[in-house]
Amino acid sequence: MKQQRGYPRVTVTPKAERGLTGGHPWVYDTEVADAQPAENGALVDVISAKGRYLGTGFISLHSKIRVRILSRNANDVFDEAFYLRRLSHAWEYRKTVLSGEVSSCRVIFGEADLFPGLTVDRFGRYLVAQTLSVGIERIKPVLFPLLVKLLRDDGQQIDGLYERNDVAIRAREGLEENKGWFDLSALGLPRPDTCLTEIVENGVRYTVDVENGQKTGFFLDQRFNRQAVARLAQGRTVLDCFTHTGSFALNAAKGGAAHVTAVDVSEAAVEMARRNADINGVSDRMDCVAANVFDLLPRLAEEGGKKYDFIILDPPAFTKSRKTVPGALRGYKEINYRAMKLLPRGGYLATCSCSHFATDGMFRAMLADAARDAGVQLRQIEARQQSPDHPILWGVDETNYLKFYLFQVF
Repeated sequence: MKQQRGYPRVTVTPKAERGLTGGHPWVYDTEVADAQPAENGALVDVISAKGRYLGTGFISLHSKIRVRILSRNANDVFDEAFYLRRLSHAWEYRKTVLSGEVSSCRVIFGEADLFPGLTVDRFGRYLVAQTLSVGIERIKPVLFPLLVKLLRDDGQQIDGLYERNDVAIRAREGLEENKGWFDLSALGLPRPDTCLTEIVENGVRYTVDVENGQKTGFFLDQRFNRQAVARLAQGRTVLDCFTHTGSFALNAAKGGAAHVTAVDVSEAAVEMARRNADINGVSDRMDCVAANVFDLLPRLAEEGGKKYDFIILDPPAFTKSRKTVPGALRGYKEINYRAMKLLPRGGYLATCSCSHFATDGMFRAMLADAARDAGVQLRQIEARQQSPDHPILWGVDETNYLKFYLFQVF
C-alpha cells in the first residue's frame, strides 16, 4: 500500500522494513535511507524504498532510535479519541489479567502497550510516569489528563500523577532530567502534599515513596514471583539479598518463615524495609541489614555458613548494554555460586535477572556453570517471568526481560 498521508516521510532500508513487518517498533538511525525535514518528536510516516507504508511514529533527531512506531494503520487519526482508546485498552487489559487487583500495577508498559517510551505505574492513589521518548513528551499534556480521568471515571481514587524523569537516558532524546507533580488542576485536583503512599500486594503492606524510591518507587514486576517464594518459605530461615524495601523478605515472613534476614547496600532502602516489617507485624521474625551482598556472602561462608536454608537473589540489572554482558554474567555467577555453596543439601534458591541483554539462555548457562563449580545439582521447581501487567510483546525482545527460577539445591 502506498502512503497517502501528510506527515513527513522517512524512507528506510530493507533491514528496517524486515524488522517492522516482523513486529519490532523501532527504526535505528543507520536504517534511514532518506528523510524529509521534521521537528524533533513529530509524527512521521515510515515507508519502504518502494513506497510501501510501514507505520507512523515519533521521530527523534538525537537518538539512535530514530523512529518509534505508534501505529501501523494508515487510517488512524491521532486525536484525543485515538489516545483515549489506546489508554482504555491498556486499562481493561490490566483489570482482566490481574483479576481486578489493580490498586498497584503497571498501567502502561511502553511499546508493549503501543505507547513507545512511556511507563506509568499505579501506587494506590498516585500514578507515577516516566517519559523516555521525545514524542511522548510532546503529547503528555494530552495523555496524562486523559489517563487520570479514565481511571477516576472507572471508580478509582487517583489524587495525583508524579513524573520520575530523573534518568540520564532522557539525554539521548534531547530531553532534560526532572521530577515533580504533573499539573492536574484542569481536572480539579490540587497538588498532593506528600509523596508517600501505601499499597497492599499479596496481603503485604508497603509504604512507597514516589519521589525518592528506585525507578518509579517500587518494583511491581515480581508480584506473583513473591507469592511463589511465600509458598516455599514456611518454617525456613531465609536470606533475602538485594532486598530493596523488603518485598521478597516480607512475603517470606508472611508465608510463615521462621526468620528472615533482608540485605541491601542502601541504608535508606534498609530503613524502609524495617518500616515495612513494622507495619506488617513481622519485625520479630525479620531483621534488616545494610551490607554489600558481594562482601556478605563470602563472609558468611567464612563463618561456617549453612544457617540459611532458603536464599533469594534479586539483584539490580548488572548490564544495560550488550557490551557489558560478559562482566554482568560474571557478577551473576559470583553471587549464585556463593549462594549455592552456602545452602545445605535440600536448601532452596530463588534467583533472577532483570536485564533483557542477559538472555534466558545466557542466564541458564551461567547457573549451570555456577552449580558445577559449587559441586551441587539444581532441581528446578519453577521457571517464571514478569507479572502480566508488564506484558511481553512477541517480536520485541526488549519487553521480555525478567528471568526468575526456583530451585532445590542438593
